[in-house]
Amino acid sequence: MYVGIDVGTSTVKAAAFDPEGRELAVAARPVALALHGGVVEQDMDELYGAVVAVLREVTERAPGPVELAGLTGQGDGVWLVDAEGRPVRPAASWMDGRAHELVDRWLADGTFETVFRRTGSAMFPGCPGPLLAWLDSHEPKALDAAKAALYCKDMVFQRLTGAGPTTDVSDASMPFLDPRTRTYDNRVVELLGLTHRRGLLAPVSDPIATARTHAAGEGLPPGTRLANGPYDLPACALGAGVTRPGDGLLIVGTCLASLVATTDLDLTGEPAGLYINTDRPGHWLRAMPAMVGTAALDWVLSTTGVRHEEVDGLLAETPPGANGVRVLPYFAPSGERAPFVEPRLRAELTGVSLESTRADLVRATCEGIGYAARHCLQAAGLTGTLAVCGGGTRSPAWMRLLADVLGRPLRVVEGEVGARGAVLAAAERYGVALDVAAWTQPTAVVEPDGGRAAYYTKGYEEHLTRLAEARGRARA
Repeated sequence: MYVGIDVGTSTVKAAAFDPEGRELAVAARPVALALHGGVVEQDMDELYGAVVAVLREVTERAPGPVELAGLTGQGDGVWLVDAEGRPVRPAASWMDGRAHELVDRWLADGTFETVFRRTGSAMFPGCPGPLLAWLDSHEPKALDAAKAALYCKDMVFQRLTGAGPTTDVSDASMPFLDPRTRTYDNRVVELLGLTHRRGLLAPVSDPIATARTHAAGEGLPPGTRLANGPYDLPACALGAGVTRPGDGLLIVGTCLASLVATTDLDLTGEPAGLYINTDRPGHWLRAMPAMVGTAALDWVLSTTGVRHEEVDGLLAETPPGANGVRVLPYFAPSGERAPFVEPRLRAELTGVSLESTRADLVRATCEGIGYAARHCLQAAGLTGTLAVCGGGTRSPAWMRLLADVLGRPLRVVEGEVGARGAVLAAAERYGVALDVAAWTQPTAVVEPDGGRAAYYTKGYEEHLTRLAEARGRARA
């Protein structure tokens, strides 16, 4: 039996798989987010307790010993811990917006672009660089008390194993890691005013050489081999079988993440997204992780009093174009980070009248998210097949709409894709042979309708025009 652990932003999950990749058991626990005034934080002890709980549940429910475990989780943010991996303060989430003024300043003075040209990372308020700089100015005692500034999965790994603070190349990619040398770029640390905090950056491990071989026992049997990383975006790419250059993955989850496998490192063009380093040197994922995916639809549903199970029916009640209702789906309090960085951008609803229905609002939101996804995938360089995973895949009608908006077939991969990818990464690191094709088989393939795809191609161009106007207003 193989176990994958996925420590998400709102839900912590563990999944057990048999050697052929079939899911044997899944356990999940919700975890809270504290949101106030642009600040978004999480309680590390609550999150770690959820990890232990789901591991105990899944290992009790699934038969057989645990041969191997892989760990993944949400990326970015700042998770300050002491030498034992205990929290120094609440974790600052990747959704946090308090450092937006720093990003604005770095956008204006050229620091932002310089960092991108060196590392391929387009910083946003919730990534470690701006957050650490903000904490250094406003909460220096917290940094003084910390042993390391980790990422989510690294905190969990340290507490599960008793190992010292460490991270992998995927999480370290934003914003300090040089993608060519796979080491920290000290010039970037200096540019962000953090040289005196350089010691907080966790050592970057070669995951094949240094993956830990023993788990301490909380939730896992003692002696379980556990691998740390990659974080959730590249883990999902592995779990969906996206490794061939040009192939892509769209994760329709809380974050709308577009990833394309590549062997080309292009640090020219408009700074946006990031290059995620993978376990294979010379192979990256060009990532355009937009801030809001299903969270935008969730907001509209809660505001209109619509239940999730009603979405498919409502999508059938209104035609493409939602009777003139349009949604720019940039709902995050920290603005947008891909395929452009605009910290002050906010969502816009237009074309709404007394005749507009709940169905119009729901379809317009789904269409807006689809247009945002198309923008991200285009910027990431998609040329091959496209896999789709995440909570949004539970709606067949939304998947059909998404195939039409994107104008291409969707390889739908359901189940615990991130946990699956974490196991595949662990197996590679430990030299355990698994049938990757069987583990990454799509659940279904959704083909676009030609007529609707043509309609949405025109709608996409109109979306880009509205977006350009909205970005201008955000900067005014």
